Amino acid sequence: MKYIDEYRDGKLALKYAESISDAVSRQWNIMEVCGGQTNCIVKYGLDEILPSEITLIHGPGCPVCVTPVEIIDQAITIALLPDVILCSFGDMLRVPGSSGDLLSAKAEGGDVRMVYSPLDAVSIAEKNPHREVVFFAVGFETTAPVTAAAVRRAEVAGLRNFSILVAHVRVPPAITGILSSGSNIHGFLAAGHVCAVAGYMEYEPVSQEFKVPIVVTGFEPVDILQGILMVVRQLESGAFRVENQYSRVVNRQRGGAWELLDSVYEVVDRKWRGLGVIPRGGFDLRSEYKKYDASVRFKVSSLAVEEETGCRSGDVLRGLIRPKECEKFAVECTPEHPLGAPMVSSEGACAAYFRYRRR
Repeated sequence: MKYIDEYRDGKLALKYAESISDAVSRQWNIMEVCGGQTNCIVKYGLDEILPSEITLIHGPGCPVCVTPVEIIDQAITIALLPDVILCSFGDMLRVPGSSGDLLSAKAEGGDVRMVYSPLDAVSIAEKNPHREVVFFAVGFETTAPVTAAAVRRAEVAGLRNFSILVAHVRVPPAITGILSSGSNIHGFLAAGHVCAVAGYMEYEPVSQEFKVPIVVTGFEPVDILQGILMVVRQLESGAFRVENQYSRVVNRQRGGAWELLDSVYEVVDRKWRGLGVIPRGGFDLRSEYKKYDASVRFKVSSLAVEEETGCRSGDVLRGLIRPKECEKFAVECTPEHPLGAPMVSSEGACAAYFRYRRR
């Protein structure tokens, strides 16, 4: 606990907040990319101890939240097929598609199972050779290596009843997409867990092209406040580069898991919920592993639906509004009856505001 307490030290947090106040001279908008950072900010009230010149804007950094509606519908369609077992992380089960979610598919008779790892899904396929087992592969660069390991394990074991429905997305292209849309973001806090796998080299050309500082941070209060201070000092001096606050975990170079990821996946254009198609914004299986692509195996790749217009989760994900600015927040949209994914996911901004700021 001593290690964790060091990064939750209230006195140290206040010192960083005071240093930010001393350093800032004008209005700056800083976006934290990851939902884990957002939850920490809202839970501990970090935004409330910052000077009024600093506005924190919540970004799209929740892979559950940005999974497109049509992929949710593809998963539901597959789950309702006979002799199929659909495996998923728990936070995907209640994310709404166009007309229901995976829990409702389970209620209708679909064999939907929550697992803690895609490797658990491979074990289920080994134990059920006469049934098709599909893993719903959602996540950033952080979880993609584990699903790559599952595909490789299935290949080694010669399993022909295992496949994955790929919805993996990449963070750096999303930052490029936000900046290209003419946003008023002056600096970014990049997600430390993503950079632990992918390094932060890919952020460097983004920082130079758009002249914005990007600081990689951890997920504890002191991490985030120190990262904000590093961003502010760059902004005040007119600098724009990538810095690494999370040096106890992150290196500039890609981690060893990237080699595994890169051997199974290739970079492709991918649609993000609320943001549209982002060039090079995701991963897909390489041609030699396409036989494990559930969207092809079950012929659901052509399924397309429109996003729900009554939910403003897209505006939340783009940082255009805060959850409490949505007229349906905590009224029609609650964790028990969510209208959008950010109210469901443990990293969703709407869920964080409902949990910590509803009153």
